[in-house]
Amino acid sequence: MTGAERKGAPVRVLLADDQRLVRESLGMLLGLLGGIELVATASDGEEAVALAAEHHPQVVLMDLRMPRLDGIEATRRLRECQPEVRVIALTTFADDESVLGALRAGARGYLTKDASGEDIRSAIELVAAGEAALDPAIQHHVVAAFAGDSNLAPSSGDPSLPDDLTPREAEVLALIAEGLTNGEIAERLVVSPTTVKSHINHLFGKAGIRDRAQAINYAYSHGLATPPG
Repeated sequence: MTGAERKGAPVRVLLADDQRLVRESLGMLLGLLGGIELVATASDGEEAVALAAEHHPQVVLMDLRMPRLDGIEATRRLRECQPEVRVIALTTFADDESVLGALRAGARGYLTKDASGEDIRSAIELVAAGEAALDPAIQHHVVAAFAGDSNLAPSSGDPSLPDDLTPREAEVLALIAEGLTNGEIAERLVVSPTTVKSHINHLFGKAGIRDRAQAINYAYSHGLATPPG
């Protein structure tokens, strides 16, 4: 989401968490984040599905461990009945089983509950724009999940790009190859530095890149950037 888009209609968000203190704290935090409108809160998965049908959020922050109906099953039901709603899984523990379960169910993002306000805002913006958003702390779980399971929900990658990169990730990679810093890339794309960092984390994980030097070589070898001279 660009700065111009952020000045328009806010992203409508529904929050689901069974712990009242967590729900109220996150709700207060979301209320302080510009460009985001908290439209409803739910205390379990069934309530989340019902409130989503009533309030039509763009993004649902979904706790995975809730009574009556857990977050994974609620995510699966939302994908079936409201496929336009995008879910960000929210959990205290980032284990392989919960990561895999959330992705199979159709979650587009995954955050641990100790994520910063800026990380939450960045994830909401990315997911609302149709991209994926994964907390760097759990990326190794995601890589393991994709390596070991072929039944995950399809990604938002462009089939014309290598390693399932999204067009935005390819754009960021090309700017890295131009020698731009994260801050300069953020200014060029009119996004936050945190959003740029998230894109870089995602594309590094997809392409198996460890540092910016490898990223530049990757961009050149895959025709995403032109070597100087």
